[in-house]
Amino acid sequence: MKSLQDSLSLLKGIGAKTQSALNHLGLFTVADLLTYYPFRFDDLASKPLAQIADGQKAVIKGIVATDPVLVRFGRSKNRLNFKLLVEHDVLGVTFFGQAYLQNKINKGAQIAVYGKFDAVRQSLTGMKLFSGTKLQEQGMAGIYRASKEIKANTIQKLVKEALREYGDLIEDIVPEETRAKFKLLPRQAMIQMMHFPQNLAEYQTAKRSAIFDEFFCYEAKLTLLKKVNKHDQGLVLKYNNEKVKDFIKTLPFELTAAQKRVVNEICHDLHQPVHMNRLLQGDVGSGKTVVAAIVMYAAITAGYQAALMAPTEILAAQHYQKLKALLAPMQVKVGLLTGSQTAKDKQKSLADLAQGKIDLVVGTHALIQDGVAFSNLGLAVIDEQHRFGVGQRKALRAKGANPDILAMTATPIPRTLAITTYGEMDVSIINELPLGRKQVKTLWVKPHEVTQALEFIGYQLKQGSQAYVISPLIEESEAVDLQNAVAVYEKLQQYYPTAVRVGLLHGRMKNDEKDAVMQDFKAQKYDILVSTTVIEVGVDVPNASVMLILDADRFGLAQLHQLRGRVGRGEKQSYCILSADPKADYGKERMQTMVETNDGFVIAQKDLELRGPGEVLGDKQSGMPAFKVGDPVENFNILQAACLEARAIILAPNFFEQPQNAGLIKFLRAEVVEKDELD
Repeated sequence: MKSLQDSLSLLKGIGAKTQSALNHLGLFTVADLLTYYPFRFDDLASKPLAQIADGQKAVIKGIVATDPVLVRFGRSKNRLNFKLLVEHDVLGVTFFGQAYLQNKINKGAQIAVYGKFDAVRQSLTGMKLFSGTKLQEQGMAGIYRASKEIKANTIQKLVKEALREYGDLIEDIVPEETRAKFKLLPRQAMIQMMHFPQNLAEYQTAKRSAIFDEFFCYEAKLTLLKKVNKHDQGLVLKYNNEKVKDFIKTLPFELTAAQKRVVNEICHDLHQPVHMNRLLQGDVGSGKTVVAAIVMYAAITAGYQAALMAPTEILAAQHYQKLKALLAPMQVKVGLLTGSQTAKDKQKSLADLAQGKIDLVVGTHALIQDGVAFSNLGLAVIDEQHRFGVGQRKALRAKGANPDILAMTATPIPRTLAITTYGEMDVSIINELPLGRKQVKTLWVKPHEVTQALEFIGYQLKQGSQAYVISPLIEESEAVDLQNAVAVYEKLQQYYPTAVRVGLLHGRMKNDEKDAVMQDFKAQKYDILVSTTVIEVGVDVPNASVMLILDADRFGLAQLHQLRGRVGRGEKQSYCILSADPKADYGKERMQTMVETNDGFVIAQKDLELRGPGEVLGDKQSGMPAFKVGDPVENFNILQAACLEARAIILAPNFFEQPQNAGLIKFLRAEVVEKDELD
């Protein structure tokens, strides 16, 4: 019985060699081939000369006025020249490297040539010839991404064969009512027109339908996963509300309204008998760690253990010290587990954790290694969660009996990415800074003005402050002429008086060396810390009030914002100085954005628009789907409509009883979960 999931080897014309070439393009099934759409179309409908602009590619129809002349030059190059009578004009036509066309072009014959028009020279550089019976085949010609192993024309022929053999098996996934509401094509017609449209208008209709279809299918899968997970038997953490309130009273500051709101959202989830899977978003310095401390303490009062996993040892150690101090009044036993601990310390931590002698453990990837066992893990918090892969997050969850998960990120995520990347999670947002926190003032200077920036840093040092100087490279590189951390460190030692103590931090240092440098900087043993982006996330030194970022145009906007977040963490007015001389408007726009706003969500949206989702979140860790036709930024309105529609349909109580949902249900059973989990 035929199926769209059939191997491509079953298609006529596909042997082992062709199948291998298609596999290398990521095409394995008939369904893969049918949704492998052309990346662009050439309009091969012939046009009058008057409608063709200089330099435009077009099809021009005419009568061959002269016999073609083949001219050979170089070792193996050739060009074919002839005149073409087009209405009352004569064009010179040249085909390069297509000597075989000489026998297909006859004086007096009507032909059509697709090529680039030169209005000044009244000439046409030919790319494709239509003659004889092929004169009637003009229209929209799809251009497929091909490879050395397989040509685009071959792919097009195979798509035709697949449509002929399997076209009738294409079923609608988007329900009929939704298609009517948004004026969308049935899926079979959509796929046919995505490959072989008769004209531009037909293609645009098909593409709009395909974009909606793609977004709808993706969101339907996320919504169903969320619906299934909501029915997962989760832990009910019956925390002691009075103890939690007492802990909050011990904090040396008042929680913001946003912090109180998200604490309530998370604590409400802890009480529910379903698995919590929540994302906590908050800009740099918004107080996510305190929120995590409160909810982890809540889990501990319910008789469970809590864990916080951080991406680096520096950050893990910092969290450990901070949480230990915050929770000391409540007699909470806080432990640390990292890769660089001595074997003796690690063994003690592992034993205490397994025996329940540790209430809260802070660690790095070491938390998910074999041999790490919890007595009763109830809540796992993942800090800077985009730094961890899906497998690592699952491994932490597997350390307990389906513990609740709270993922945190200081990288604000635009709604576009939140919908597509974290659609299966509930989202809490801290959208205000703690009371009294001053906005960092950002300045943009050109490289020749760096001396003035260094003088300003010197003035800040005299006021008792400390400073960061950030360089994009560790050591000098012949490939790129950028400032480098080692050279900058040496120059600053020469520039400032010997009384100014300069430290150096970079990623090639051993973990204990990095920790030692950071602790010394925090203890004010250094006045200036020269660093690479190793200090990008989480490092908290309240006395550091100024940062100079060299070659700032080499960093992404979100990364610059994270770096800037290392200052402004105390009571002093803080400054971030960007040194850059971008030549392109793109680079200038990024620098201007940093100067104009401290709002991480505005910056994240701008970064997304300028660089795209893969660059913003990182292709491997982002979880961002590789959409074939839809662009989440450019097609955001369609994305939003498709998401709302998918959620409304799937979350409806009678979803499975509606006949018009049959195609969607079949798709979801194949894509998401096994049948018995759906029913």
